[in-house]
Amino acid sequence: MSATLATEDILIIETPERVPLHFALASIGNRFLACAIDHAIQALALALIAGGFLIVANSFDFEAAFSTVPKWVIAVMILALFLILTGYFAFFEWMWSGQTPGKRWLKLRVIREDGRPITFWESSIRNLLRAFDMMPGMFYSIGLISVFATTRDQRIGDMVAGTVVVREREAEAPAFAQV
Repeated sequence: MSATLATEDILIIETPERVPLHFALASIGNRFLACAIDHAIQALALALIAGGFLIVANSFDFEAAFSTVPKWVIAVMILALFLILTGYFAFFEWMWSGQTPGKRWLKLRVIREDGRPITFWESSIRNLLRAFDMMPGMFYSIGLISVFATTRDQRIGDMVAGTVVVREREAEAPAFAQV
């Protein structure tokens, strides 16, 4: 079992071989900006789906569109909206090894508490609890309080999934020839 120690903004994970791994924890500001970028991408995708639906319905009035368009088109639109709203974060964090477009742009990454990359399950668990972290309203109030209250800057979803958000390392490891 690995031991972990969190200081101000550095997470130190000691491997079973007694090798300390140092990770810089992501600040609340960087996490907020990454989340804002991701929510803007989600809003753009939702607007494109709504616009496509109105074009398919040949109407720019939602009430008229729902009465004239086939029911399967409505079902596809609702499914797409649901997947974008609920699956966006989990999908990208799983496919991009802990990064969403916002996190990638700001050089942040979600990792497991033992320093390993997250799996589909950790990504799914932390993002299923995103709705709880957002309560009340869209301001992530519970998540914000938990980030300030924990030593590893974790929201509730991170604590349950066993994950932390860290900043990417700027420098690459030296090549074997340089060592």
